Amino acid sequence: MKEKNCLIFGGSGQIGRHLLRKLTKNNYRVTVVTRNLHQKGYVIKTQANAGYINVVECNIFDEVKIRKLFIKTDICINLIGILYETGKGSTFKNIHSIFPSILAKLCKEYNVKQLIHLSALGIDEAIDSEYAKSKLEGEANIQKNFHLATILRPSVVYSVDDNFTTSFMTLLSRLPFFPLYYSGDTKFTPIHCSDLTDVVYYVISKNMRSKIIECVGPEIISLKEILKILLNLISKNRVLIPLPFFLAKMSAKLFQLFPKPLLTLDQLKLLKYDNVPSEKYQTNSEIGVPSTKNFKQEVEKYCYMWREGGQFSTKKYNPTNSQ
Repeated sequence: MKEKNCLIFGGSGQIGRHLLRKLTKNNYRVTVVTRNLHQKGYVIKTQANAGYINVVECNIFDEVKIRKLFIKTDICINLIGILYETGKGSTFKNIHSIFPSILAKLCKEYNVKQLIHLSALGIDEAIDSEYAKSKLEGEANIQKNFHLATILRPSVVYSVDDNFTTSFMTLLSRLPFFPLYYSGDTKFTPIHCSDLTDVVYYVISKNMRSKIIECVGPEIISLKEILKILLNLISKNRVLIPLPFFLAKMSAKLFQLFPKPLLTLDQLKLLKYDNVPSEKYQTNSEIGVPSTKNFKQEVEKYCYMWREGGQFSTKKYNPTNSQ
């Protein structure tokens, strides 16, 4: 097989690190763009043997500098996304709409063979969310400028490195009660990070192009069920309280004031909508890469960090009560 060069934006995050290990194990040479080499460089470089990863420090909007990276690129992968805006250019429009458009234009100009863009599941329905609207606009910009791009729409992605299960377990271990937004009825199809990177690798290896693929796990689980599973795994008893909308809105206004917001008003809007396959597009199972990892079984592997006594806790959870 001819050696292929991958250019990855967002390689230091949860998904990026898993993907780097997957690609380099299969002899792909990878260039990773990061905005802070000193903070992120050592994390990225330790994901593979020397010589497989090249780390470049660059502002992603410095088109003059990133343009040079496309000269020898076969595959471009965009994993960059934000859950909340922080100002200083880190806005939904800049990150989710404008930046993907820049990448698509450069991919077309330099005849890149594949562009894989990570979007999000359920954005078609969430028309009142700025996050969802920016994601949709980004997809439209990509398809307009590089129609051969493959767009992946994952549900909630989880692993030991995530900001989903780990944040919930931290809060559940500290708070005596936990608010249930929309009565906890919102449905999710969480996909493990390694299952998602298997999908990305499959798309690359099969040279798939010009598709939208919804990436989901093997289970449909409500928010309330997720919280109960996590509580059981960390051996905690907490009161789950359904909140009226006006109280939910007030709590979101408070939480979004934190340096790393626990919940924003925009995320509260997103929680109204189920995060499940739309049936408008193929899923990862339908293209031949079904998710295999069970949510409870995978979280069980790292939940001990939130138990009293940690890995050697004598207080064991009861698996019969985790559903």
